[in-house]
Order: sequence, then structure tokens, then C-alpha cells
Amino acid sequence: MKGKVKAVRRAESGQMTVELAVMVPVVIVVGLTVFNLMRFIEVCSVFDHVALDAVLSQGVAPGGEQVESVAAASVRSCIEDALGSERCSVSVQTRDVTPALHDAQGLVFPISPLLTDFVCTLSYRPWPSSFVIAGVAYDSPVVLRHTRSIVVDRFRPGVVV
Repeated sequence: MKGKVKAVRRAESGQMTVELAVMVPVVIVVGLTVFNLMRFIEVCSVFDHVALDAVLSQGVAPGGEQVESVAAASVRSCIEDALGSERCSVSVQTRDVTPALHDAQGLVFPISPLLTDFVCTLSYRPWPSSFVIAGVAYDSPVVLRHTRSIVVDRFRPGVVV
């Protein structure tokens, strides 16, 4: 009877090693996915707050020449400095927004002709971009993007639409 017990133990002795060899690559890939997702969420949260502050402080009244390109460059620089990550890049675009009222004859009266829409875009590159370990592939998207749009009156500080 004791001989049968030893034979059964020998047949199952490598099962845990095989299970570990199969699961470790999967756990690594899932771990990297969760890491990149959490990092992206963290950067998006910081970006949302910093973009609003940067537009209100730098975009409304930029230093130097009072043109949209200078305001956009100031906002972009401020956001990039606050993020401080080499995995992120920021772009800021501006466009004029003119809400208007229509009267009975169809004439248009601009409410505020100086409204500007700042569209701030965050681009996040996950780490690592791709690898294969024991047949399990990890391919992250090339870039994850997050956009924030803020409309302000560039010549009246504190006016946010």
C-alpha cells in the first residue's frame, strides 16, 4: 500500500512548477496594464486641474504680445512644467467662439466677441510599448489621449463660459 502512495506523489510533484511557469507571464502583463492605467488616470487628474488653472492664469492675459499663439504657448508650457513627465506631451489649440443673439428680423448681435476656446490635449505613451514573455504578448496603444476644453474671455479675467 505504501508503494502506491509514493507513485502518486511523484506524478504530481511538478504540477505547481508548471502552473507557476504558465501564470507568471500572464500576471506580469496584467500588472503592467494596471500600472499604465493607474498612471494614466493619475496624469489625467493632474492635467484637468492644471489645464484650468493654466488657461485662467496664462491664457487670459499672457505675458508679452496679446495674441492667441502666445497665449497657447504659455498655457502649454505651464501644463508641461506642472506634469513633469517624459511620458506625456501636451498640445494647446485655440479658436474663436462667438455666441450670438438673433432678433426677429434675423440680425445677429454678438454677446461677447472675444471668447476663446482653449482645447488642451494630453498624450500619454504607456511603458513599455510592447514585449513578449513566454508566448504572452503585451502591446499597449501607441498613445492614450485626454482632452479638456475651456472657454474664456481673453480680455476680461475671470470670465469663464
